Amino acid sequence: MIRKASAVWRGTGRDGAGDLTTASGVLNGTAYSYKTRFEDEPGTNPEELLAAAHAGCFTMALAFALQQAGVTPLELKTEAAVSLDPADGGGFKISKSALTLRAKIPGLDDAKFQELAKGAEQNCPVSKVLNAEITLDAQLES
Repeated sequence: MIRKASAVWRGTGRDGAGDLTTASGVLNGTAYSYKTRFEDEPGTNPEELLAAAHAGCFTMALAFALQQAGVTPLELKTEAAVSLDPADGGGFKISKSALTLRAKIPGLDDAKFQELAKGAEQNCPVSKVLNAEITLDAQLES
């Protein structure tokens, strides 16, 4: 399976701008620039998209793990916070992705929940590709 997206950039790094498009059309000429990445201008940025990918991948991996355990969640709600920090020697690096999960799963004890959540965090494909610290704050709600 191969998924594709493209980026087009015009101008310099600081003053230029670009757009992102995905093969599915979910993103279609979506604006990104220095200001959408490092300031608060409307538009997206690579870190926001990576956060969405990590949250979605982890949550789906957990849903499959719960299904294999014979449990059906009412709701799995995950936020991923991706950190962009200065890199040693200049430039920037993605240093961390912090996952915060709030789950409503009837009939599941916390120990099993934590085990399944940790397994999903370690084994979702996006977690595996990241060269960054990954943390997980998972809470089972009633």
